[in-house]
Amino acid sequence: MKQKIGVYICHCGGNISDYVDVDKVKDVLAKEDGVYVSKTTIFACADSNQKEMVADIKANELDAVVVASCSPKLHQITFQAVTERAGLNKYNYVHANIREQVSWPHSDNKIGATEKAIQIVRSSVAKVRLSQAIEPIEIDTQQAVLVLGAGIAGMKAAISLAKMGTQVYLAEREHFIGGRIAHWDVLCGTEETGKELVTRLYTDVIANKNITLYTGAEMVSSGGSKGNFNVQLKLKPRYVADVCDDKENIKKAIEVCPVEVPDEFNFGITKRKAIYHNFPSEYPQAAVINMDDCTRCGECEKVCDKIDLSQKEETVEVKVGSVLVATGFDSYTPGEGEFGYQAIDNVITLSQYKRLLAISNGELKWNGKKIENVAYIYCVGSRQVEGENKYCSRYCCTATINTALRSNDKFKNLNHFHFTRGMRTYGKQEVFYHEASKQGHVFFQSYGDDPTKVENKNGKTIVKINDILTNRKELEVEADLVVLVTGMVPRAHNTIGDILKIPKGRDKFYNEIHMKLRPVETVIDGVTIAGACQGPKNIVESINSALSASIKSYSFVSSDKLSVEPIVAKIDENLCQYCDACTTACPFDAISKVKSGSKDVALINHTVCKGCGMCLPVCPTNAIQLITFSDDEVENMINVLANEL
Repeated sequence: MKQKIGVYICHCGGNISDYVDVDKVKDVLAKEDGVYVSKTTIFACADSNQKEMVADIKANELDAVVVASCSPKLHQITFQAVTERAGLNKYNYVHANIREQVSWPHSDNKIGATEKAIQIVRSSVAKVRLSQAIEPIEIDTQQAVLVLGAGIAGMKAAISLAKMGTQVYLAEREHFIGGRIAHWDVLCGTEETGKELVTRLYTDVIANKNITLYTGAEMVSSGGSKGNFNVQLKLKPRYVADVCDDKENIKKAIEVCPVEVPDEFNFGITKRKAIYHNFPSEYPQAAVINMDDCTRCGECEKVCDKIDLSQKEETVEVKVGSVLVATGFDSYTPGEGEFGYQAIDNVITLSQYKRLLAISNGELKWNGKKIENVAYIYCVGSRQVEGENKYCSRYCCTATINTALRSNDKFKNLNHFHFTRGMRTYGKQEVFYHEASKQGHVFFQSYGDDPTKVENKNGKTIVKINDILTNRKELEVEADLVVLVTGMVPRAHNTIGDILKIPKGRDKFYNEIHMKLRPVETVIDGVTIAGACQGPKNIVESINSALSASIKSYSFVSSDKLSVEPIVAKIDENLCQYCDACTTACPFDAISKVKSGSKDVALINHTVCKGCGMCLPVCPTNAIQLITFSDDEVENMINVLANEL
């Protein structure tokens, strides 16, 4: 039982003291059992106050500390560090939140807010009286990182980690790296093409001895925790020699293949064979046979001795200290009939249009017809009034205007009509909108609940809008091609998220802990996220997040030992009568069954346990306690709040 507790009440520069009588809180707390020091401070987090706290702890030989201030998300770590500098165990510190929980929600009732603040601080004192000095759990660290996804973000993160001297395993589910960027010609805001950017990054990846690249690699299982992940990757064979300089015979093998299917690289506007490679746009420079399409006719084997249909799937296990997820996004696929998609033959998506521009020369045609009037319909799959995707995909406006401007450079006769719900070319990208306006592009705007309509009239495609820029006048354009500007959505193939148990936000993208304070960390210790897998991003934003995630992942593997938070569950084997309830309730697979003498008991893996407490209420014999949140500590807090202490 602690007898010399220090209590500090923060003014928070008026955020708290304007609505809470902090002096009254201080005076009441000074009378609490065990409280030896009770003070107020203008800014508890200020360096001057931190130094004063250190001096108080040392001079008064305090054995516990409570700071009543803002959210523990902001400064709990700050004050734990203060107690450590004073020679006190940091788990003898308790943080009381009287800003977010008291002063802000009760700014209209100073008397009530003051009384609530007193109770919250008293409950924190009741808890800290029973606190114990505990030490972090130390584990050996695998000094390697697994990067999942070899798009722009994944490759940039892998290169960054490798330059820091870390062993990196870079795993890409597809047989070719580069993600979405490999499809594009000249990128927005630069004269560099997608192929050139991918080539530059791929060259760096291959040249770095610290990076091991796996293509056709899919994560199938993961065990362990921060510092020690055991991950299994399933490698799909290419059925073609990985290192193949005999491109002429590969091209012959592609020519003789009788199977034709829609080409995913060109988003279905062209065909490919069962054996394929988009030379020279994709890396590695080795062809692949898609066995879902292949008939095993053997024609390719007759003209190329690099074909090997006997290749089998392999499984490799990698041991890493951190996992960095950079799995990218999918483009929204419009439903049949949505803005005429799949119902009218000259309605395509922006992705298809960009590939059409890339592969067209001389004249721009669709289905054999010359294109002059192009209509772009924005926010398809984003900012939906009815539907799941309420968010803005952010990149679409800029990407569309840039594509339209680039198409003018290549095809001079095009007229562009933009059917928008308000432009969002944020930041410096506003110059693209300005340039398009100067070049004569026509912009319309509608409300979200009154969308643009696409109709087929007598073989002509008509796009209509009630334009709010002309006082909702109905305007229409006869379009040779309608381009649906589709937004970003999370990957449909999401087994990685399920295996690693990465939480998702309301938009279904992977969720970071805090968008400002911890923007690339997940609640799964040791797992970081980067790029568009956590939300819509452009190339620059994806690269910046990849660099941030690489630094955070490096912090997990940079030393031989890693400290793990000791706030974990513990089992009283004398009370445990193993019933499997706790094992089932644990969301992190941290509990297993073991023999203890003659009976089965539950065992907590402390390196995996996150201290969430899910196992506590399901135990019928109350054999489980949570360190620093024991029954006695929590009941003491409840008794204070209920005015029973």
